Amino acid sequence: MAKTPRSAGNLHHLGNAARKNDRNGGARVDARPWSAVVTAERGVRVRGQDDGRRLGAPDLGAELGARATLVQFSSAFCAPCRATRRVLGEVAGLVPGVAHIEIDAEAHLGLVRELDVLKTPTVLVLDAGGRVVRRAVGQPRKADVIAALGEAL
Repeated sequence: MAKTPRSAGNLHHLGNAARKNDRNGGARVDARPWSAVVTAERGVRVRGQDDGRRLGAPDLGAELGARATLVQFSSAFCAPCRATRRVLGEVAGLVPGVAHIEIDAEAHLGLVRELDVLKTPTVLVLDAGGRVVRRAVGQPRKADVIAALGEAL
C-alpha cells in the first residue's frame, strides 16, 4: 500500500473541496487564514460569523477591547486551554486595542449553551461592537489569531 503524504493524511474525510493537488500528486491544505481546513490535522475547526450575535460586558463579565476582543471558553483540566490562554494573551499584548477575556465554561453554562460551545478551548473573535466575526474550536496558532483579527479591526 502506498504511503499517503503527511499533509494529506487527515484530510481524506474533508472531500475534494478541501484539497488541492500539488505537482507531485500529493494534497496540501488551503492556506487561507483560519479557513475551515487550515488546521484539519491539528483538530481546530473554524466558522465565520454567528448570525450577527453581539456580546457585551454584561454577557462576558469584562469590558470589550476598543478595537476587538478575543473570548476564550476554557475548562479547569484542559491542557490546550492553557496554551491557548498564552497565545491569546500574547496577541492581545501585541495588537493595541485588543482584549483577551477567558471564561470558565463550567461556571457559565447558560452562556455556553446560548453560544453553542461544545468543546474547550473555543475562541470567539469579536469586533469593537461585540459582533462575533470568527469562531474556532481547538488550540489556534498565533499567526492564525492575528490573521483572524484582520476581520474584526
